Amino acid sequence: MNSLDFDLPSHVHIKVFENAEQACAALSSELNSIIQNAVKIQGQATIALSGGSTPVPMFKALNQMLLPWDKMVIALVDDRWVPPTDPDSNEALVTQHLLGKHLEDTEFIGFWKADTDIQSAESKCATDLASKLPDLLDAVVLGMGNDGHTASLFPQAPQLKVALNTASACCAISPVTAPHERMTMSANRLLASRNRFLHLKGQDKLETLKNAVLENDLKAMPIRLFLKHPLTIYWSP
Repeated sequence: MNSLDFDLPSHVHIKVFENAEQACAALSSELNSIIQNAVKIQGQATIALSGGSTPVPMFKALNQMLLPWDKMVIALVDDRWVPPTDPDSNEALVTQHLLGKHLEDTEFIGFWKADTDIQSAESKCATDLASKLPDLLDAVVLGMGNDGHTASLFPQAPQLKVALNTASACCAISPVTAPHERMTMSANRLLASRNRFLHLKGQDKLETLKNAVLENDLKAMPIRLFLKHPLTIYWSP
């Protein structure tokens, strides 16, 4: 597929690849350049990453690159409120496939706090992010569900309005349509970034993207907020 049957806003660009391997290789190369340039200019690079199966090959590719690991801060876009030993943990996914042997060299910011509930941990997570992250992240890599959620900004979640508008760095979310409570960076924290990427795989995601572009209701499809700002989409079948 080389063209879309719908128009994207002029500030949103899509890169189409023949397969997921090519998309992951290209995105990892782009992130490598961003990281190297950020370290050269400001002495540190800060990126926020999403979980799921789609970015795993990209994580593995980055793991093998000669990155300035000791000058990097890696945060999670969101995570399920489960311990890092749980297979559903995004923290486990990133530490296993991306950081690996570099874990001790790199500053990693996860959300999980043991021995507390998510509501009690929300302010501590927000304080951690506020104290450890710069005003502008160098890169944010988002995913998208077929319901139009991104990060853990889920349609119908009772906390969605707050998460879309708060100045706080993160919010606790209770999805109606997905398991586990979640901690997510807020929309404003994610938008405070120099580069934003949306990493998608599958024809169904193009259909979701089309539906997102055609309407404007942010609560129905929170990804629409990010389509209102500069964004680069990496898509493969």
